[in-house]
Amino acid sequence: MANALVALALGLQSLVPVAKFDAGRAWEHLRQMVAIGPRPSGSSAIEQTRTYLKQQLAANGLIATEQAWDDQTPLDKVHMVNLVVTIPGARKERIVIAGHYDTKLYRQFRFVGASDGGSSAAFLLELARVLKTRKNPMTIELLFLDGEEAVCKNWDDCNKPGNADHTYGSRYYAQQAKQTGTVKDVRAFILVDMIADTNLDMRRESNSTPWLTDAIWSTAKKMNRPEFVDDPWPIEDDHLEFLEVGIESVDLIDLDYPAWHTAADDLQHVSAKSLQAVGDVVVAALPLIETRLR
Repeated sequence: MANALVALALGLQSLVPVAKFDAGRAWEHLRQMVAIGPRPSGSSAIEQTRTYLKQQLAANGLIATEQAWDDQTPLDKVHMVNLVVTIPGARKERIVIAGHYDTKLYRQFRFVGASDGGSSAAFLLELARVLKTRKNPMTIELLFLDGEEAVCKNWDDCNKPGNADHTYGSRYYAQQAKQTGTVKDVRAFILVDMIADTNLDMRRESNSTPWLTDAIWSTAKKMNRPEFVDDPWPIEDDHLEFLEVGIESVDLIDLDYPAWHTAADDLQHVSAKSLQAVGDVVVAALPLIETRLR
């Protein structure tokens, strides 16, 4: 039955002209952001990155709305900004596709975060161009998250009850949605993070919502994408903040990446082919996800 739904969804998609995901365009966005250098939250470099993101979105006729706040970190209060881009659909209920655009703060070495921060932001920019040309049954929101990275050296070093030192942007967004009563409008959350490894290994993240994971991985199998494998792997990431408020979520991440949080996370260790693999699968899986949500 699942295979039949995948085939039907892919067939329906083929009837509607949609721009194809172009990894060459995504790679250029990635290159531009890496050229800015380290981009930790609150820095002038992340402000420059935001300007670049907004300019590229505007070139495709899309407006990025800033969701700004000041958050207390173990070092100091830091000004953070999520960027929210709305692509209208036939229904107001929305699918949120997100990734972070900040890089981890390191003083010991120069960390440019090609895969960890750069790849997800570049992916979303190219996805914006693609989805704007599509007839979307549901509204699609692209969410560029600030503050995913921990300020302290390790993820759990400085956590305090009610104030974890990581996923600041997703936590703020999810809490605001809960406070304003708009959680119910977010029908699914798709997170992309670290998706440009030259040896891409996308394992099923085991904290994610099973049916949403199945929709993406079954699509990948139908498309003969070997980068998506069935091995389960639990990851703590931005999607947990959405799951916490009751939003069905999936995390697409390759944490089997030797360059992770090292100076080697640069352009030499990432690949446009990996961006293409994830782009093709996510775009192709959307009809199946939308069918399930109707």
